[in-house]
Amino acid sequence: MPIRSESHDAVHVLTIERPERRNALNLEHLEALDAAVRAAVDSGARALVLTGAAGHFCAGADLTELEDISFTERLAEVLQHLATLPITTIAAISGSCMGLGMQLAVACDVRVVAHDARFAVPVAKLGLMVDAWTLDRVARFWGEGAARQMILTAAVLDAEDSWRLGFAQRRGDLDDAVVLATSATRLAPLSQSGSKVGLDARTAEDHAHYREAFATAWASEDLAEGQRAFRERRTPTFRGV
Repeated sequence: MPIRSESHDAVHVLTIERPERRNALNLEHLEALDAAVRAAVDSGARALVLTGAAGHFCAGADLTELEDISFTERLAEVLQHLATLPITTIAAISGSCMGLGMQLAVACDVRVVAHDARFAVPVAKLGLMVDAWTLDRVARFWGEGAARQMILTAAVLDAEDSWRLGFAQRRGDLDDAVVLATSATRLAPLSQSGSKVGLDARTAEDHAHYREAFATAWASEDLAEGQRAFRERRTPTFRGV
């Protein structure tokens, strides 16, 4: 299978399995990843962890099979869907995280980074460009200075850089990412999904959606449950309603 899917209660772990190419994606693997993400959400996953096999997250797009811009157009759709999932998504990154790998990492909400991780956006080496969405996410999550360094000079940054600059939220491996994801599944789904809408709001329509999510959360049964649990000094049980 191009993508291995494993369930840890409400956490689903998706592993890119193409070690002979350091998990670089061609169109077949990209479609398999999108299908696996959709299947995980449809099956009730409350959090998603994305990682790569054999010590590498994703070394990019498989340039030996990249023929035209249609791949990047499909990639943009897959990334947008991943980024707007209503659940918490975590990238567990080790080894190479470059090009398309970086795009997957910035499509996730949180990043757990191993000591051997390496990051790059080497478009200037290849005469390529990434879309504006990717530029915006890389600049937001790394800081504009580091984004310009990687994109304009093809610099390779390391795990310490990712921690120092705020790109990584936790040091660790896949097990650490699963622990973090598990903790997220115990929280209020409407608060999480609504907050994601607000964090990514850029247009008037986006802000309108956030206001709707805000009102829904404040009128929810989960809010009442959270208040009861606080008064009763117990852990709340949230149902997403």
